[in-house]
Amino acid sequence: MRDAGHSARGRNGVRKSALAIGCTAVALAGVLAAPAGPADAIGGAPHVRGALLHPERDWMGSSIAAHEGRVGTAPVAASTTGTRTPGFDVSNWQGTVDWPAQYRKGARFAYIKATEGTTYKDPKFNANYTDSYYAGFIRGAYHFARPDNSGGKAQADYFVAHGGGWSKDGKTLPPALDIEYPSGAACYGLSKSAMVSWIKAFVDEVHAKTTRWATIYSTTDWWTRCTGNTPVFAANDPLFVARYASSAGKLPAGWPFYSFWQHADSGTFPGDQDYFNGPLSGLRNLANNT
Repeated sequence: MRDAGHSARGRNGVRKSALAIGCTAVALAGVLAAPAGPADAIGGAPHVRGALLHPERDWMGSSIAAHEGRVGTAPVAASTTGTRTPGFDVSNWQGTVDWPAQYRKGARFAYIKATEGTTYKDPKFNANYTDSYYAGFIRGAYHFARPDNSGGKAQADYFVAHGGGWSKDGKTLPPALDIEYPSGAACYGLSKSAMVSWIKAFVDEVHAKTTRWATIYSTTDWWTRCTGNTPVFAANDPLFVARYASSAGKLPAGWPFYSFWQHADSGTFPGDQDYFNGPLSGLRNLANNT
């Protein structure tokens, strides 16, 4: 979600005066001496608004268990011929994935982290995206949203340019937006209306660049807190709901059903455990936009 940042430069992008450098040093010392902010979801560095401190440790669901916990028991197993199709989502955090082995275990789709903010591309993305394809998976790329870092349009442009594209090949799922709890304020410091505008800018730009409406990953709790439970995206954007329980529970407003459900943060497959809400033929239809 956060990287180490960039070297400061003068307003004209070239140089600073000695006074400016001294002021920067004083300010930096103040930051280093300041009390730590709220810890992130996995116990790392405190949140710094807008900074990408450790994007390699942010993935689809990295904050969910810490904020919402796990409820009840795991859902019953599903097969590729039943009403749900099993899959999973991964990032650099899972290391090297043996994709043929996961296919043999029954997984048929995956969402793979591509980007975060406008500066980070997951170092495992290219290998995961290519290897999953050749292992037979239907897969898609996702972007870890940072509304406190830059605008939705800018992040969508970076995402599409670094793995978040789409092709009608029967193997590529709609690009996905992962929007969940940050390590600081739950809504990244945005009002509900500003958050809705940010998400709209992102999904509109993805659609303009790829012709696909983005899958939106979130939880009902976060969506209610930070968008006011808006229904405006339900008409076009597939829902990827996260809830670690025996059922997907109440969905965000407007969506009559989920397309994907992240039902556990560990299990048979690497990373988080997911279901597509339908048979494998339906998953292929979604990939082909038919």
